Amino acid sequence: MRGRTIDHDKAVDMCRWLAYSGSPILLENMIYKPAHSLIDQSLHAKMGVETTNGDGFGVGWYGSAKDTPAIVREIGPAWSNRNLREIAGHVRSHLFFAHIRASTGSAVQQTNCHPFRYGRWMWMHNGAIAEYPRLRRDLVMAVDPELFLHIEGSTDSEVMFYLALTFGLEQDPPTAVARMAGLVEEVGRAHGVEYPLQMTVATTDGESVWAFRYSTQKASRSLFYSTRVETLRSLHPDLAFLREASDSTRLIVSEPLGDLPGVWNEVPESTYGVVHPGGGERWSFAPQTP
Repeated sequence: MRGRTIDHDKAVDMCRWLAYSGSPILLENMIYKPAHSLIDQSLHAKMGVETTNGDGFGVGWYGSAKDTPAIVREIGPAWSNRNLREIAGHVRSHLFFAHIRASTGSAVQQTNCHPFRYGRWMWMHNGAIAEYPRLRRDLVMAVDPELFLHIEGSTDSEVMFYLALTFGLEQDPPTAVARMAGLVEEVGRAHGVEYPLQMTVATTDGESVWAFRYSTQKASRSLFYSTRVETLRSLHPDLAFLREASDSTRLIVSEPLGDLPGVWNEVPESTYGVVHPGGGERWSFAPQTP
């Protein structure tokens, strides 16, 4: 684990991720090509708990043939994976997730890598349920029994996904995630955990992307979204990518992919947003008691 000191009472993930929605592009255009790409962040993250994120990675994308996304996950570091380089240079998609993982306790295994998939839905997370091993049993018992059968790994992130599905993610994502967060906080406090939840989460059904930034302590992990394309064209008229991108093209990232002025905006604390073909909106977020 590259010399890190691990507290096994805090078996959580501290990661970097990006979500892209818009004109179909090659995955490499966002994963590899930017100055501070996700691959660069796998070695030199600037805003994460860990500088290096080398405990696995995953990409998930939607194509034209199926409603369900394709998922590729590996346990090695993204920066040296030839299969990821090959996929990213040949796969084109209008909506994809990419995630690099830094484990601080939970096993480095394929089933613990993000994004997670259920039907047409994907989910990825950066953050932690504090003292998760103490809370795990109560949280897992709240998952719908039919959904429980689909849990493959041992991370808090995957359990959060299946709790959200239990609370109606497929019908009403903001309410389902709020109820999931409310349950985590309720169970955490019952076990004497002062600040149970830390999360930036992205989830999608292949058409819209919902992103959430929240923590019990109100000190959440970093999260940014890109400025509207029509505004960026006026700021940076020489960028060829912007001339080809649709007006609805948006990125949501753990940290900016570069330092071009006017491109990146921080997601406010306790906020969620949705990006869809017609544009995007943003609202305040608060947990709900389920």
